[in-house]
Amino acid sequence: MKALQFFLLCLFGFSLMSMVNGEWQMLGGQWSTDQEPKKVRIDLLYADEAVADQNKRPDVQVLRGSVKLKHDSMYMYCDSALIFEKLNSVEAFGNCRMEQGDTLFIYGDYMYYDGITQLAKLRENVRLINRETELETDSLDYDRINDLGYYFDGGTLRDTVNVLTSVLGEYSPSTKLAVFEYNVELVNPQFTLTSEDLTYNTVTKIATINSEAEIVNEQSHIYTNSGIYNTVTERGELFNRSVVVNEGRRLTGDTLLYDRQHGFGEAFGNVALNDTVNKNILTGDYCFYDELKENAFATRRAVAVDYSQGDSLFLHGDTLRLVTFYPKTDSAYREMRAYYKVRAYRSDIQAVCDSLVVNSKDSCMTMYRDPVLWHGEEQLLGELVKVYSNDSTIERAHIINQALAIERFDSAHYNQVMGKEMIAHFEGGEIKETEVNGNVLTIYHPIDEKDSTIIVMVYAEGSYLRMFMKDRKMDKGMFVGKTTGTAYPLDQVPAGKDRLAAFVWFDYMRPQGKDDIFDWRGKPADQVLKKVERESTGSPRNVRVRHSRR
Repeated sequence: MKALQFFLLCLFGFSLMSMVNGEWQMLGGQWSTDQEPKKVRIDLLYADEAVADQNKRPDVQVLRGSVKLKHDSMYMYCDSALIFEKLNSVEAFGNCRMEQGDTLFIYGDYMYYDGITQLAKLRENVRLINRETELETDSLDYDRINDLGYYFDGGTLRDTVNVLTSVLGEYSPSTKLAVFEYNVELVNPQFTLTSEDLTYNTVTKIATINSEAEIVNEQSHIYTNSGIYNTVTERGELFNRSVVVNEGRRLTGDTLLYDRQHGFGEAFGNVALNDTVNKNILTGDYCFYDELKENAFATRRAVAVDYSQGDSLFLHGDTLRLVTFYPKTDSAYREMRAYYKVRAYRSDIQAVCDSLVVNSKDSCMTMYRDPVLWHGEEQLLGELVKVYSNDSTIERAHIINQALAIERFDSAHYNQVMGKEMIAHFEGGEIKETEVNGNVLTIYHPIDEKDSTIIVMVYAEGSYLRMFMKDRKMDKGMFVGKTTGTAYPLDQVPAGKDRLAAFVWFDYMRPQGKDDIFDWRGKPADQVLKKVERESTGSPRNVRVRHSRR
């Protein structure tokens, strides 16, 4: 009977337990053997001498000479040590070394290792070597559980490419990630990166920038406070209004993609490419820049700003492109190309056209397809307009085919000149003389010098005309060759005779300020010039004219 009771008791007891991972656990969660903390004793493998004072400190062993210890998978070596058996810890002195497998080695003059927390503290001449990565410092704490070594009094990390130094830092042999803080410097054979907060991967060689940083080499500077930078390919993704400076050109954007080796830069959001040498800025919401070829283009509210004079010129088009020919030579010159819905504004001159090219070689700006140019109360237009400058000051404007110049006297009276081609000459930024060649038609309102009132309206036709301006007003004109004309008193002008057939005052298209260049206002279809295929028109300069003194 007693045997049966014992059997039933055992059977009941085992029914409350089950085997889990090779260990017996009690059902219902009352207790489990794997809930006990895993304790691995620090084992002494070898020492030339081992001494214990059983009376004073029986739990402490004093080890001397070629000491070798083991804790779990970590081996430790030193010249001498103290093992604290109750604390499961060791204090080591002289030529201390920790080894884990064939990938992790830590050296120092002094080491304290806690076998319970698995935290090692190494001091003086400390080196952590993980394959091709080496960390040097005087104070290193290594957490075996998290596989993390960190220093707090200055350290240097080296790999096959870079050398990094900082005041504080940490390195994980398992993830290959290093974090650096305060006075961070990354030295590469090609550049130097400085920051206050940097994360670095010793495998990919990619640096993650977490605070204000500067990347410098002989040719360029990079300023950023957020981004990633590949130290091998020298490609970066930079954020938060980053800047690249190269030979007088400064590229800024909310986001920059930059390839230093190939000289490519892409900028997104509030972009500005500032050329401090030539004194112009290219802006937009997107910009691409090739610093080796010195080419660039911008789109999405793209604007080119020329600030070489006191008064800046603002130029907008759907796309702006900068092309450099023969860069880095004495023959270098550049073209600024703007196309589709081009509008330009400066306080003294405004323009609209379909597309435009500015050539630095001959200082010429060429406007294509329905160009219109305004200068004060003057409006110039034709099939093609060329504007030549000298030291960024307008020297002359050449209007080719269907040339039309209109000067507004008041809301009702306009002086008008039309011909095959026209050349306007400027002095000090003002039109002084205009030459018109081929089928010239004019409507002119002479002014009474006594009271500055209009006297009559003169309609005239000829083959060649020279006009002279004074105070932005037509002063006098002179036809060369056969001329016909009629003067009408103002109250006897025939209906419609006060306007040439091609007359249109395009003031509604005119940019009113630098912010108005984005608002495209095109011509109605019936007012768009129809380009006429014809032989090239001879320049008025080729006409033998005897100029009168004035």
